[in-house]
Amino acid sequence: MKNTITYKDYIGTVNFSEEDMVFFGKVIGITDSISFEGDTVESLIEDFHDAVDEYLEFCAENGKEPQQQYKGSFNVRITADLHRKASLGASAKNISLNSYVEQAIEMQVAKDAVAL
Repeated sequence: MKNTITYKDYIGTVNFSEEDMVFFGKVIGITDSISFEGDTVESLIEDFHDAVDEYLEFCAENGKEPQQQYKGSFNVRITADLHRKASLGASAKNISLNSYVEQAIEMQVAKDAVAL
């Protein structure tokens, strides 16, 4: 079962409140707040699309660059010992530390995908 929806490269969560009898969600991966809801699947998707479109319109009207999810760059804080080991591993393979870390993440993501 998938608990996300996608529109214009924005990913929204999908949740359900039994108490309120409503589907709701928010766009993830950005610091701006975009939320949406609906009492049917169709209305949830429509409100998600409207919320993203309104966000993009707001940004355009106010000269603000809309945030994009997952630009492919992020900072990682690790222990000095792990940093040293990763650097040595990259050197041994004659690749950059970035490439080494990218390969490690790719392997873990593939492993996790199989487990799901």
